Amino acid sequence: MASFSNSATLSYNGIVRTSNTATGEIVEVLSLSKTAVGDSYSPGGTVTYAVSIRNTGEAAMTGLTLTDDLGAYAFGGGTLVPLTYLPDSLQLLVNGEVQAAPTVEAGPPLTVSGISVPAGGSAVILYKAKVNRYADPQVGGTITNTAALQTLTAEKTITAEEEPILSITKSADPTVVPAGGTLSYTFEIQNSGNAATHASDNVVLSDLVSPILYNVTVTYNGKDWTEGAQYTYDEATGAFVTTAGAIAVPAATYSQDAATGAWCITPGAAQVTISGSLAP
Repeated sequence: MASFSNSATLSYNGIVRTSNTATGEIVEVLSLSKTAVGDSYSPGGTVTYAVSIRNTGEAAMTGLTLTDDLGAYAFGGGTLVPLTYLPDSLQLLVNGEVQAAPTVEAGPPLTVSGISVPAGGSAVILYKAKVNRYADPQVGGTITNTAALQTLTAEKTITAEEEPILSITKSADPTVVPAGGTLSYTFEIQNSGNAATHASDNVVLSDLVSPILYNVTVTYNGKDWTEGAQYTYDEATGAFVTTAGAIAVPAATYSQDAATGAWCITPGAAQVTISGSLAP
């Protein structure tokens, strides 16, 4: 919305008269807003955005072009973009009805052209973007991306989800073992998330050990565990289960490469090893 004011002058016979000042306001017929499905993001995750355009005028608005900077921010004299548009994810709805897909350029910036909004109507552009390696994964990290249409802008800020992100690998040692020999299985649990796990997360590791091991010992991060306290093991079936909450995995640590701007993740880790004999 913009205001205006002006006055006129009248001159005659060397006399100048000034009118009163007329004032008013110019109201934009288009308005723009932006939202996200969810207010947080995870590394490698997907974010869905909705950009709404409303036309309060008495004439249709055609040939509009919308841009989105996909969260671009300055870094080291350049620009990094933490979101990557997912191809073919964009939908256009006009007055709630799905329309043929407009022209889309992935960018950055994402550019959507050929948008029309009827008089007294609205258009909604829905699209998805992947969180890439230039997004801050730390607690408190944010992505702010801005949509622009003519002179209008609308932005949305989302925050890094505070969560553990666990993965597990299993290895055997030795990989060639004689009959009746001793075998160890090691479970490496990694956390690439920005939050450690705690007892309340009830992390449980279970495995149906095969071949069955006898006279087992179990260590956690190199320290001995006690059967019945931190784990159970059934020699008849090979069922191995840790007590809920006995495993706690520290959060990952992060650093941003000074040259590329990419975030590097060093996962937190915990290790469980079960060892035993192949013979009773």
